[in-house]
Amino acid sequence: MDDPFVIVGGDAAGMSAASKAKRADPELDVIVFERGEWVSYAACGMPYYVKGTVEDLEDLVAVTPEEFREDRDVDLRTGHEVIAIDREEKTVTVEADGEQFEQPYGSVLIGTGARAVEPPFDGLELEGVYTLRSMDEADAIESFVTDREPERAAIVGGGYVGIEMAEALTERGVDVSIFEMLPRTLQPFGEQTAEIVEDHLRDQGVDLHLETAVQGFGGDGRVETVELEAETVAADLVVVGVGVTPNVDLAEKAGIELGPTGAIATDEYGRTNDEDVYAAGDCAEATNVVTGEPDHVPLALTANRAGRAIGSTVTGDPTPTGGTAGTAIVKAFELGAARTGVIDEDRALEAGFDPVSVTVQVPTRPHYYPGATDLTVTLVADRDSKRVLGASLVGRDGAKRIDTVATAVDTGLTVGELESLDLAYAPPFSPVWDPVLTAAKVLSGTIEG
Repeated sequence: MDDPFVIVGGDAAGMSAASKAKRADPELDVIVFERGEWVSYAACGMPYYVKGTVEDLEDLVAVTPEEFREDRDVDLRTGHEVIAIDREEKTVTVEADGEQFEQPYGSVLIGTGARAVEPPFDGLELEGVYTLRSMDEADAIESFVTDREPERAAIVGGGYVGIEMAEALTERGVDVSIFEMLPRTLQPFGEQTAEIVEDHLRDQGVDLHLETAVQGFGGDGRVETVELEAETVAADLVVVGVGVTPNVDLAEKAGIELGPTGAIATDEYGRTNDEDVYAAGDCAEATNVVTGEPDHVPLALTANRAGRAIGSTVTGDPTPTGGTAGTAIVKAFELGAARTGVIDEDRALEAGFDPVSVTVQVPTRPHYYPGATDLTVTLVADRDSKRVLGASLVGRDGAKRIDTVATAVDTGLTVGELESLDLAYAPPFSPVWDPVLTAAKVLSGTIEG
């Protein structure tokens, strides 16, 4: 029998690959080594567990370990950490229960994910200071809020985690402050969207500290303060959410090449510089569909899609992992904010484009139909080719319309082609001219000048 398909990491990319490989070739041995106890869980749902919207942490698990083992015939081994890959011998070294063993492989997928960035702050070890990247961390934060009933929370970072945790903790009755060292929150979403979100956060009682660098945390065993350059702010709970970094140590030690983003470099099929070693998920690069350059976009769909494709490839059906437009959406209390493609002017210029953008505010329903609210759409295109480069949307209703623009970005549509799309219309759902179409119409006029 051929050597098995070995997967390192049991979350989105790894378990998607395992499931697809077993469906495609039931005779193939598929072994998954996961160093923790949780597999196939919805990390994006963790703030909503802290908030209380999700009642049980286990509700975030899509497929249990038992289901993988019994229903899908996947040899899943939790509590097993792969500590080395020997590409010459085609084995991985696994550590479990204090012992080590060697496992041969025919092909191996590195799906080691990413970890939360921990800046060199003093006081990170204090009780009440958390990052939010794992199920255990989510459980720890929820338990802390329930048992200790903190009054003041400090969130370091105004990205996805920061915004979602601000809502979650406010809902739990905690006074929330966000500290962001950059001039705005939600940096990849663009200035117009960020400003609207920031005003809404303030309306909800969140205390925003922009362009404010945190120096560390103070307290006697338990966090009591956030130390800034010029002042000290009281806090009895801290969530540090300043981004993630790919887990590439295992790959680096094995001589697997990293790309310019610092994540593992892969080809269109997820292969690394070793044809028998694949990488996918938050530890790996993907190709940006706008710039054509390697990008690191640690998002759930990117990981699931790449893992599924690799599962097909290793069983004889070469399947591209697909590019990324960086499409994302976040809930900020009563607002939804979404983005796709390249929005930042400097990044567009670096990629060789001449970016032109417009921002429009359009109702999500006709004026006469109840429930109409304004959706702010920022749409960006290249002046010469008229190709749609990206967009950002924000409003109380309709932010999921970003998918229309994501499709345009991914397929290389021009602004005129986007404007001409035959989108559905009925008063309960949209005005005749959908907000995305209106933005495209205005941008076309701006480009034509």
